[in-house]
Amino acid sequence: MREIYFDRIDSTNLYGKEHLAELEDKTVIFACRQTSGRGRLARSWIDLGGDNLFLSFVLKPSERFADIYSNLSQYLSVILCRLLEKYNVMPEIKWPNDVLVNGGKIAGILAETVMKGNEFKGLVLGVGVNLNVDNGALELVTDKKVTALNLETGHAVECNAFRKKLCDMFFNDYEKFLSEGFSSIEDYYSEHSCFLNSEITVKVFNKEVKGIAKGLTKNGELLLFDGEKDLIINMGDIL
Repeated sequence: MREIYFDRIDSTNLYGKEHLAELEDKTVIFACRQTSGRGRLARSWIDLGGDNLFLSFVLKPSERFADIYSNLSQYLSVILCRLLEKYNVMPEIKWPNDVLVNGGKIAGILAETVMKGNEFKGLVLGVGVNLNVDNGALELVTDKKVTALNLETGHAVECNAFRKKLCDMFFNDYEKFLSEGFSSIEDYYSEHSCFLNSEITVKVFNKEVKGIAKGLTKNGELLLFDGEKDLIINMGDIL
């Protein structure tokens, strides 16, 4: 594992994509401050101050894209939850990969696949985790409830120690995940999901779909009953 550190950067994911050709497999890019962080569906990830985690994994598992790579963001959400539990908090997952604590979003994950024509060049898997945030900074986020690990535990969190633990845990089970797929995390993911058996609204592109979240497919897709039929949703955002 090679590590690249920046005091300040626009986006660790963007750097990973722009320099993908020269970066080795399993390179970890991290920064103290991130000025233009991005989340899923073109949303922004707001930098709430120093000593928080902004990190991207550069992954080149093969020369061809495999469907299982689409579940890597869910794999990372499980690894992150397992780490947060070591800090005596109770994390939950909101499909597909948001991590919450006490109903507040504590982390966001973004996976970006890089293709050149039909050739798979690699994948950049980014995560932002609120580790140390002042209550006043939370007022910058007005569209959703957010939280931070220090606010949940009552004490400051050492960012470097958290990062090292996350990287170790990620790569410890990485090869197993590539071999077994979503089934290797399915039980934990389902047990920690906050949306199952609930009536939810899912935004799929510009359309909203309402229904009961019945479960997950073997590939980690959302199984939604809309009152008439079961729908399989592989992309979207629970509102």
